[in-house]
Formats: sequence, structure tokens, C-alpha cells
Amino acid sequence: MLFALDTSTAQIGLALYDGTQVVGELFWHSRIHHTGELALALSDLLRRSGVKVEEITALGVALGPGSFTSLRVGLALAKGLALARHLPLIGIPSLEIFAAAQPVQNLPLATVLQAGRGRLALGWYRACGVEWQAMGHATLTTIEDLAQCISSPTIVCGELSAEERQRLARKYKNVILPSPARCVRRPGILAELAWFHWQEGKINPAASLAPIYLHITGGSPA
Repeated sequence: MLFALDTSTAQIGLALYDGTQVVGELFWHSRIHHTGELALALSDLLRRSGVKVEEITALGVALGPGSFTSLRVGLALAKGLALARHLPLIGIPSLEIFAAAQPVQNLPLATVLQAGRGRLALGWYRACGVEWQAMGHATLTTIEDLAQCISSPTIVCGELSAEERQRLARKYKNVILPSPARCVRRPGILAELAWFHWQEGKINPAASLAPIYLHITGGSPA
């Protein structure tokens, strides 16, 4: 059983995955109460799913980008569990969770999440066979810069406010916006990604695993 947690932003997500199905999944928006809510939520998820903590054999955690404090809270819990129970730990970039949830199409894909101070963390992807492949590293941008750099049909998904969605919707010929329900950073997707990495032997050393923080700005893919 793999337990996955995501505290990249105000949205917190927890999931249990056994390789066949999502056994339990929980996500909600927290108002900077990540530390106090996480342990209680994990206990509740285990109880509702009928899973004992001893049955957890691997851990997946979202690495960001995202909020500095939120990411540290989630990674601290994941590391603590990994080290205390000698469990393999798998880190997954948060923007990959959005990409993995979108049907693969022969169009550019931009994934975004809130990075504070009016900025967005941005990742670009392209279709590669039956999956999305990242094009370079994530960058920081604004909704205006993102809108301006899109000049051909492009899928944009992720955490967007109503105003940001309206701004992108003005470029209706070039911006394809999945519905808000399809833009949620689902912990079940994170868990599945971490499971696949685990099965392939892609495990991260718990002591050295670090969050992804962004300090540069960017727009279109290079």
C-alpha cells in the first residue's frame, strides 16, 4: 500500500493506492493550517479506508513548486514516516500531477499552480507517445505573460482563479481550458505516479530529498 501526500499549495491531498485502485482519497483547501490538519486527516483516511498504518509500504510526496512553508510541512511528514518506518520515498514534481490527468493530445500543454504574489508556477509539456513529456524546468510567470506567449492552440490546466480563467478565455481560439473539475491536483494521480516510479526502482533518499522552489521568471517553452 502506498500513501501519497501533497501540500504544494493551500490544497492538501492524501491518497492510498494499492497498485490496482485508489483505496482512499481526500483533498481540501486549508487556510494555512497544514501542520495541525495533516496528522488528523491521515488518521481519518486510514480509518475510513480500513487500512492500518503498518500496511503502508511506500510513500509518495509532491515536491512542488508551490508555497515554501506548505511544501516543507508535507515533506517533513513524508520524511518522518519514511525514516521512522524504513519505507521507500518517491518524490513527484507537482506540475506533473496536472499533466498526468489530461488526455494526451498533439498540442502543447501548460500546467500551472499558484505561487503567491500574483505569480504562477508554469510547466510546459508535449505529447510523447501515450504520455506527456516535460519541456525543460518549471518557471515563474504571470497570467498576462502566459496569455501573451500563447499564439497557437494550447491546453492550459491547473490552479487558476476565476479572473485568470477569464483572462485566458479571451484567447478562445488558442487557449483550451479544461473544466475546473479536471484541473484539480488529485492525490490519487500523485499516488499512481509514485507507484509507477517505485515499481521501476526510482526511489529518493529521504534525508536529501528537497522541495522544488522557483526563483526565476519565464513564459513560453524554450
